[in-house]
Amino acid sequence: MLEFNCKNVSAERLGEGNGLNLEDEFNKYNDKIAKIISDLNSKKDKPGQWLQWMNLGYSEETVWFVKEYAAMTQGRFENILVLGIGGSALGGMAVCEALLKPYWNLLSPEQRNNMPRIFFLDNIDPDQMNGLLNVLDLKKTLVNVITKSGSTAETMSQFMILKNRLEEELGDDYRKHIVATTDQTTGILRQISNEEGYKTFVIPDDVGGRFSVFSAVGLLPFALVGIDIEDLMQGVKDMDLALKNTDIRHNIAAQNALIHYLMDTQKGKNLAVMMPYSSRLKYVSDWFVQIWAESLGKNKNLDGEPVCVGPTPIKAVGATDQHSQIQLYNEGPNNKLITFIRVKEFDSALEIPKIFEYTGIGYLGGKTINELLNAEADATRVTLVDYQRPNVTITLDNISPYNIGQLLYMLEVQTAITGALYHINAFDQPGVEQAKNYTYALMGRAGYEESAAVLQKKLSM
Repeated sequence: MLEFNCKNVSAERLGEGNGLNLEDEFNKYNDKIAKIISDLNSKKDKPGQWLQWMNLGYSEETVWFVKEYAAMTQGRFENILVLGIGGSALGGMAVCEALLKPYWNLLSPEQRNNMPRIFFLDNIDPDQMNGLLNVLDLKKTLVNVITKSGSTAETMSQFMILKNRLEEELGDDYRKHIVATTDQTTGILRQISNEEGYKTFVIPDDVGGRFSVFSAVGLLPFALVGIDIEDLMQGVKDMDLALKNTDIRHNIAAQNALIHYLMDTQKGKNLAVMMPYSSRLKYVSDWFVQIWAESLGKNKNLDGEPVCVGPTPIKAVGATDQHSQIQLYNEGPNNKLITFIRVKEFDSALEIPKIFEYTGIGYLGGKTINELLNAEADATRVTLVDYQRPNVTITLDNISPYNIGQLLYMLEVQTAITGALYHINAFDQPGVEQAKNYTYALMGRAGYEESAAVLQKKLSM
């Protein structure tokens, strides 16, 4: 299991003004937390609750179908190109960056065990898209387009471009180079897939995009590049079992949820920094930023009352951001709670040679980069406490499919519990929908003419 250390948020270490009396708070909130956990687990099978992501770890049928398709396509493609944005891409990027060999796309086929390279088009920047399309051989590329609704303008515009180019290069065979992950029965992409005859995988009902990493949204790309998705899902299942515990003292997701909630509402620390000390985990920070921001940033609570709540997430990576952000964290406004992710054992070791021993850097010789990185993490944690800045640490034994499954699922449950503490709906995103509607209007989508007229007037002011 993951290790969770929250000692550096205690009032004993930080003082009453910046720290929490954890034992008192755990006692005070234990019953409320127990009810939240019980409610989440009792509602997860009910339609319309948007909690089906809590069941994804047990979806053996999806794992089987994904593995079957991956086996059928093995050796046929040199490249996997994933089209998606937000939750359709960030989870995939986080897991692939963590679990594939570093610089995967630059390795030889033999170094990749003859698995394909993988690319994520998670934006619609024309220079980025043209640049990638100029270097990819589409005849050797499988395109995985991911959108539940099929109306996501960014993803579908990408898909329209790729479909057109594939058809130009491959003729009728282009269909074999497209696999769609979308709604089971409805939506534009489902309609197109049925008409065109694409292979498809399903995004389950009541699973929001930012909670979809353990559905076919993530599992398909992972399997296509050889990631052990069964081990990944075992991590999810074991963490799910642990997080069913209604005693906050034995539930790390509940502990971290309550700590973040109280630090915001009682101590004015409304910035949540995610800082893994591993470059392989850097996109976990990006994924966390979405799930935290979209889930918790709400202007009304469940009673319809105006609240405007939500801690702002910030992504960082150690040790890089010690040289760009830590000065602010230590001496700037004391309004942040920092979550460190630390790795005990890296996959490889790198020794620093014993040279320049007559200089001030001689002490580094004979040590390893592994030791240096974890020393940086520990030093940063202690320094923050010296400045009375709260921080918690999640420790992984190593970076493996099992541990990554545990980590991401723990953060998903943590988010759900935090939303319940704020008494908000953590599973909608009305603020995002408004911008989408304005985009539809500006691009001339039918039915949005009135919005377009209003919007053009606003833009001309």
